[in-house]
Amino acid sequence: MNTIAVPANNMIGALCAIAAILCFSFVDLGIKLLSDDYALHQVVLLRSLVSLVVFLGLIMPFSGGWRVFRTRRPGAHLLRGSFIVCANVCLFLGLAAMPIADAVAIFFISPLAIAVMSVIFLKETVGPRRWIAILVGLIGVLMIVQPGTDAFQFASLLPAIAAVLYGAMHMVTRKIRNTESAATMTIYVIFTFLVSSAIIGFFLSDGRYEPDVHPALSFLVRAWAPLDGYALWVIVMLGVAGVGGSWLITQAYRLSEAAFAAPFEYVAMPIAIFWGAVFFDTWPTLNAWIGIALILGSGLYMLWREHRKKAVRPVPRYRR
Repeated sequence: MNTIAVPANNMIGALCAIAAILCFSFVDLGIKLLSDDYALHQVVLLRSLVSLVVFLGLIMPFSGGWRVFRTRRPGAHLLRGSFIVCANVCLFLGLAAMPIADAVAIFFISPLAIAVMSVIFLKETVGPRRWIAILVGLIGVLMIVQPGTDAFQFASLLPAIAAVLYGAMHMVTRKIRNTESAATMTIYVIFTFLVSSAIIGFFLSDGRYEPDVHPALSFLVRAWAPLDGYALWVIVMLGVAGVGGSWLITQAYRLSEAAFAAPFEYVAMPIAIFWGAVFFDTWPTLNAWIGIALILGSGLYMLWREHRKKAVRPVPRYRR
């Protein structure tokens, strides 16, 4: 009986992972589409309000009701939420200034960042082959970023910073996952987004600091603008896709073996290339193609090594 149930659960988990990545790719696309006309803190605040409504109406009733607000670790939730907010800000600013495929590819160094931090903070062991994989992934980032050349822009470092912050977030998650449910962690992240974006909007919503010299910096400090019908629908998509993706990726890792589900997250890369070509008429350069291959190859190798080493079941890596 068990030999039948495990593959079935793996298949359901894989489908959940693919659906989650599709949701997250819609978030990336929506942020990119709005980044030229609206302020990041405005978009995040409105997106978080939509996510809160979706969570309260569709997820909370099936996750214990109001008990999802009970927590034994409020400080850990605040720290975890802060890491996620800062990571999202960095990733979204990178999306505003870079081709979407390049930003997503650089973000995929997060498994490598998690491996490094697991050594530093959790005292776990990483063998020489995985250190080589980490080095290969970093070379892939350098191929895309191209430091020291005319193609280099500081905004290309933002997705890498986001990946490190996501790794830090997962360190916190691994500390609290035995006492806190996925629904509880989700609702406190939504509240962190709401509070932080409202505070930033209070100081920046009039656009007094907008320099209009760089797309990422303008996206960060731009004044709030009235929403047209198109932008309103995009923000609704952002809210639904964000909370839906978070729930689906949690289901993927709950139902299936992590080593089986994790590689399906890399579906995000061809989707990002597709969005870039269709919506923004951008294709990766030759250097970017090489960097993407190195980053994805090193990440997949890390996952394979985790499976071979029968490591502790990892938490979902992807966002939001």
